[in-house]
Amino acid sequence: MEMYMLPSVITDIIGSQVMIILSFLSLRYTFLLIRREPENFIWGFLHYFCITLVIFSISRAVGHMVKQALLISDQKEVWKMISPFSGGLNTLLMISVSAVTIYYHKGIESYRAIQEKAESLKRANKNLEKAGEIMREMNLHLEEMVESRTQDLALSEEKFRNFFHNSKDMVFFCDKTGRIIDMNQAGLKMLDYAEDPPPSFSLKHLFTHQDNLENFNATLQNQKFVEDFEAELIKKDGSIIYTLLSATALVDDKGEFIGCEGIAKDLTRLKTMNSQMVSTEKMASVGQMAAGVAHEINTPLGIILGYAQLMKDDFPKDSETYENLVVVERQSQACRKIVADLLKFSRQSGSSPREVNINEILTDVLAITEHNLHLDHIEVERCFAEDLPVIIGDEEKLRQVFVNLINNAQHAMEDEGGVLTVRTRYDREKRIITASVMDTGTGINPKISNRIFDPFFTTKSVGKGTGLGLSVSYGIIEDHRGSIRVESPVMYKSNSCQLTPGTAMHIELPVPEINEKKLIQKLKDQNG
Repeated sequence: MEMYMLPSVITDIIGSQVMIILSFLSLRYTFLLIRREPENFIWGFLHYFCITLVIFSISRAVGHMVKQALLISDQKEVWKMISPFSGGLNTLLMISVSAVTIYYHKGIESYRAIQEKAESLKRANKNLEKAGEIMREMNLHLEEMVESRTQDLALSEEKFRNFFHNSKDMVFFCDKTGRIIDMNQAGLKMLDYAEDPPPSFSLKHLFTHQDNLENFNATLQNQKFVEDFEAELIKKDGSIIYTLLSATALVDDKGEFIGCEGIAKDLTRLKTMNSQMVSTEKMASVGQMAAGVAHEINTPLGIILGYAQLMKDDFPKDSETYENLVVVERQSQACRKIVADLLKFSRQSGSSPREVNINEILTDVLAITEHNLHLDHIEVERCFAEDLPVIIGDEEKLRQVFVNLINNAQHAMEDEGGVLTVRTRYDREKRIITASVMDTGTGINPKISNRIFDPFFTTKSVGKGTGLGLSVSYGIIEDHRGSIRVESPVMYKSNSCQLTPGTAMHIELPVPEINEKKLIQKLKDQNG
């Protein structure tokens, strides 16, 4: 070997040894990585790549060192003989390393795809585990949930049942045609229907005015609810009650109207009380005005009457002037009677209270008026309570009240006759005596029923009445701390639910609880 070749030979031998050392170090590091992450595809690939690289390095390094050793020992012929085998082996190993390198990217892509699938499966498994956990929790608490929901439904049903049965107002359900399909006991009682058997009726039969029913249905279907709707309903006996309706529409899954549920509150008593308060205030105002007018007119009437009576002595009885003075005297006395009635109405006249029996007063009044009643073909029916206690009152004024009522009843039946019923009864609990005068006449037109106690209001023809009879009666009964009310049409018989034409005037008078002598003395002191 030439000396100038020595550096390259040394470098070749050292490089071959270094290549073997580095290849083994790479193999060791990949081995450590595999131990740390055995399932990592890249570390596995690199490990097998390093094994191939180590084999290639050993083959190539040993080939080079054997070559240099043979050349230094001058055995070129031996090297020429084995060099083809060494080169072929190195070439095969180089091809293997290149093949492993070429398929690295394909392997990485496959690894990533497999890893994504594995991650997807892992997430799916986690979701399945969570769903399984939820299902296990639901299975564990399903029975408790069913029991809790059942208790809630039972409590809600009980609340609704209590509200339906215990409500003092009417609660009803009806279908889309307005037919009542259910109504609570309070509603049936309000309409006077029996609970058993259940009645069959509809809103069309209950509403007094059909235009109100049309407005009710239109509002319900447009707004899906009705609030504070005032309506007059017809009871079983034909009488009317005033109600305040609130209802909600019921719809199916498609939003179609299938009926309604509603509540009705009875306002009849409230309306009656309001009407009585208005009437009382009106009568009080009219009474004050009548008293003022009567006092102003009474004095000049007395002067006119006095002068007329004095002037009659100055003229002969057959003279025209005397006759005119007689007319002036008669009309003045008529005017004074009207003034006296106005004072009675306004309770400005004197009173003589004492013990009186209403049955005796009515007996006396009927004895006077019965003959005229028979002339008009009016039959008199007496229904007097036997246990009627005495009251404290002015007998003459009470007699005047009953005469006025009987005269009005006779006027209502004078064309076709009828039956006049006079009835008394006593309510021991309330200590109230009720005296009723009922006729079978034409009744009172509802349009004028609120005016019959007004002074000078009358339906009689001219000359048959001044329109002060009921006004004076009202004032006298108020003076006795009683009340007077009118009923028309009237429920004629107590055991009958049929209303009949006619009018009933009911007078209620209190029975005193304190010692009568003290009360009489008190009333006398009040009246001077």
